[in-house]
Amino acid sequence: MEILGTTLRIYVEGTDALNTTAAFYERITGATAQRFDRGGVSVAAVGCFLVMSGPREEIDLLRKLTATVAVKDVTEAHVTLTAAGAQIVAGPVPTPAGRSLIALHPDGSVFEYVDRNPTP
Repeated sequence: MEILGTTLRIYVEGTDALNTTAAFYERITGATAQRFDRGGVSVAAVGCFLVMSGPREEIDLLRKLTATVAVKDVTEAHVTLTAAGAQIVAGPVPTPAGRSLIALHPDGSVFEYVDRNPTP
């Protein structure tokens, strides 16, 4: 499984905070935020930062994820993770940018794995 990078998760409250925080990360990275909504949560993806705001119950679930790991192929990640003893708790599912899955590692850590391979 080829790991391409990680995404740092930032949680804020409200649209104003999301816009202000996204603007800050745009300035420091030189990247333009990609914005989308997922499951009632507003997201601004800026470089390696993922800024999120939404209902407390949704954010509380997202906080359980240790990090997001970018991989070349989620299908390959699924096979590798399962063979190594991880439990796949969700996915693979399509996302705005590709596919993702959530894996529970044997040490109790929960990671999201994403690729940039859109589902046709």
